Amino acid sequence: MNIPQFAFIQGIGGPELLIILVIILLLFGAKKLPELAKGLGKSMKEFKKAAQEVQDDFTEAMDTAETKKQPDNAAAKTATPALTPVPAATPEAPVAETVPAEELEKKDA
Repeated sequence: MNIPQFAFIQGIGGPELLIILVIILLLFGAKKLPELAKGLGKSMKEFKKAAQEVQDDFTEAMDTAETKKQPDNAAAKTATPALTPVPAATPEAPVAETVPAEELEKKDA
């Protein structure tokens, strides 16, 4: 469902727009219209400037967050100890046989 941005203006034609402008002229007078238009233009300019600043701040925050993550990953990689070669296993000395305690007692007696 795609709704056009200015859907409420679809029914307004030339005559309707002319009537609206005449009503505005009667309400504010010919001297006030240029001042109103100037004020409206300044307001739109300030709004666009503020919107651009917010967008720039958001982009800068995202870039800062990305650069913060990159050194953390690099530090984690360097913090991992390097693998050192383990010397080959040497044959162990032969282990003496275990003798039950009863046999030892017999030998002692």
